[in-house]
Amino acid sequence: MFGGVTGTGKGWARGKTAATDPRVARAAVAHMGLRYERRTPIAQCRWPGASTRPTSYEWTVSTAYAVGLIATDGCLIERGCAIAFVSKDAQLVETLLRCLGREPRYRVTRSRLGRLHYRFQQKDASLYRWLAQAGLTPRKSLTLGALRVPDALLVHVVRGLLNGDGSIIDKVWRADTSRRSDYYYEWFRVQFVSASRVHVDWLHAKLRTVLGLRGWIGIRGTAARRNPTYQLNFGKHDSIALLHWLYADREAPCLLRKREIWDDYARRHRPLIQKPTR
Repeated sequence: MFGGVTGTGKGWARGKTAATDPRVARAAVAHMGLRYERRTPIAQCRWPGASTRPTSYEWTVSTAYAVGLIATDGCLIERGCAIAFVSKDAQLVETLLRCLGREPRYRVTRSRLGRLHYRFQQKDASLYRWLAQAGLTPRKSLTLGALRVPDALLVHVVRGLLNGDGSIIDKVWRADTSRRSDYYYEWFRVQFVSASRVHVDWLHAKLRTVLGLRGWIGIRGTAARRNPTYQLNFGKHDSIALLHWLYADREAPCLLRKREIWDDYARRHRPLIQKPTR
């Protein structure tokens, strides 16, 4: 049962919910299932950046890359239909905003360890609905599945996934230390990380179909009361083929810091890079 109806005037509904006030409950029912369209052209809105904000979204090279980034380092916020994105790379946030047709405006915060974090959050119902149609969901870390991306733009989505939660690992190990002191082995690998096994399986199957890559899935963090993290790994030759594909278009958006790792490896191993990997 609802309590007595009290309170009128401005701000009367503050702190009330549909469960505690019948007027709020009636208003909620009246709005349920409705979709509202903007009456004032967005170019006439007065908030910062409104004149340059897109009013609709479609699949392009830029938006496909943005989907990959938001699927990893971003999130959808149901309340207010907002999109949030956090990264330790300022260039990555600026690239994302340009891909979404926005001005490069974001907040800079500092973690407890003193590291800088670059944050972007904004309400945009059109973008929220478009990302949901692409396969993103709120609280998607454990529930992210297949992304509904056109085959022609898959490469840009995968580059976004790699730049978000992936790694290009290029390390040198000292081998056979008991016999020789000058024997070193270079270890080169591409790795994707996600807490959703369904998403990792989808990405693994896609790259196997498109490029013939093998790869394998590892699991870490299986301790009690902790969700496991899944790693999609590719060996040296598969990694070379994958990075050739991802960075063939030098004008496509990317995280420059990670591309430089591949460029450096390709320069030092040019004969290996140029010959067929299959």
